[in-house]
Amino acid sequence: MQQHTSLNQYLRDHIRTVPDWPTPGVQFRDITPLLQDAKVFRVLIDAFVHRYMDAHMRPDIVAGLDARGFILGAVVAYELNVGFVPIRKKGKLPFTTVEETYELEYGSATVELHTDAVKPGNRVLLIDDLIATGGTMMAGRKLLERLGAHVMEGAAIVDLPELGGSQKLRDSGLPLFTLVDFAGH
Repeated sequence: MQQHTSLNQYLRDHIRTVPDWPTPGVQFRDITPLLQDAKVFRVLIDAFVHRYMDAHMRPDIVAGLDARGFILGAVVAYELNVGFVPIRKKGKLPFTTVEETYELEYGSATVELHTDAVKPGNRVLLIDDLIATGGTMMAGRKLLERLGAHVMEGAAIVDLPELGGSQKLRDSGLPLFTLVDFAGH
């Protein structure tokens, strides 16, 4: 990263915008270029790790949302020396699960979590690549809380504030940490 480039701009410069995908009118924010370059990937992960290293911000466990939250969450958990749990799309986990259904723009989706993934009182960092409408992160939070965990913060690379998800999550009492926003795009 160049000395005079902000973290926000450095990461933004490595996020590809794909117009009209998956449907016309959508500006898809593709994070794969962030992951492809070793230096950029390290800068990205370090931004999260440095935030959660201090004792007052340190989680007991990191939970990642299917599927790009797995990439970030597993590496962040490893670097923090804490465990990682996946929150998966329905039908992907082999053990006893709890599930939460949430609304999408068109239809609904369901996510699941193993019933033994967290313990009551665990401080959990919930991580995903992007916050759009907030439905996936809200569903993940509800699952973790149903098992007695405390979701200390939600984290993502990208916030799309015009879609209202980050405000909805904050209004529900969930602190959020994001690195890049694409407001007004």
